[in-house]
Amino acid sequence: MDFQDYVVMITGAASGMGAATAREFAAAGAAVVIVDRNQELAEKVAAGIGAPSPLVGDVSDSAFCDRVVEQTIERHGRLDVLVNCAGIIVQADALGTSDQDWRRIMGANVDGVFFMSRAAVPHMQKQGKGAIINFGSIWGSVGAAGVLAYCATKGAVHQITRAMALDHVKDGIRINAVCPGEVNTPMLASERPEPPTPKDLKKLAEETIPMARLAEPEEVAQVVVFLASDAASYMTGSLVTVDAGYTAR
Repeated sequence: MDFQDYVVMITGAASGMGAATAREFAAAGAAVVIVDRNQELAEKVAAGIGAPSPLVGDVSDSAFCDRVVEQTIERHGRLDVLVNCAGIIVQADALGTSDQDWRRIMGANVDGVFFMSRAAVPHMQKQGKGAIINFGSIWGSVGAAGVLAYCATKGAVHQITRAMALDHVKDGIRINAVCPGEVNTPMLASERPEPPTPKDLKKLAEETIPMARLAEPEEVAQVVVFLASDAASYMTGSLVTVDAGYTAR
């Protein structure tokens, strides 16, 4: 897919699926703007794809979100695609989730998607075209034990996706979400009290995933690129599951 002359902003692009998405868009010719709170990792990803210096900060801060969108417009003159990938997880049930953890995950996973999208939409309206791809999750639809707050945030992301898609369909802005299952990323390891070994991850995949393997970040990133492309021109408000058949059961 050709993204020459496209400007693509990706939050949470310093590692995992965000970094893989940045690489995929760069390979397709896009000018990629990396947003993340981890400056060291973000700079490594930016250097690896020839992108300018990353914009470093916290997407739960609405002022930061407004600022990075404005800086992108100043740098490039436009914003064609926004990918809201930034997110965290809290491993706990309701009784084990503190007020601080609840607010922290809501800030990163829900506020960040809302604030970044709200900042981007006016510029896309002026252009008469744009695409926003949010990172939902299978756990936003079917739930899971021991990650209550994460499930709640991803359910909210799914509804933000649907509602904003309807609000802005006549503006030429398409808004969709990719909903991954188990992916081989640092976040997968952080879901568990003890860091899993490769043997542990292999067992997890064989016991729970129909394809009997974890996804690689690039496999999810390729779906994101498709959703941003003209090949998905008739898609908006869609939640696209990428889970090797997990939720088909």
